[in-house]
Amino acid sequence: MISNHLLFISGAEIAFILFFVLLIFGADKIPEIARGLGKGMRQIKDATNDIKSEITKTAEKQGLDIDITKDVRKEIDSIKDDIEEFGGSVKRGKF
Repeated sequence: MISNHLLFISGAEIAFILFFVLLIFGADKIPEIARGLGKGMRQIKDATNDIKSEITKTAEKQGLDIDITKDVRKEIDSIKDDIEEFGGSVKRGKF
């Protein structure tokens, strides 16, 4: 699954990529790059949360049902259960 195959890249391939990143950028630049990526990801997460809260506030002001996500989640779970029931005995083999 995902823990075994992170985006279908093996451990050796990840190590190979990290080795080239180390060669290209050097050991002193990697922490700065990681810090920048972390800040960027945090900004994206904050912006997403702000958008969600604005949508929720607007829906509440308009008197719309904001519990529709619960209905959607129930439907998704129902479909997952049906699929698991249908294909539960069929397991994907390791490559």
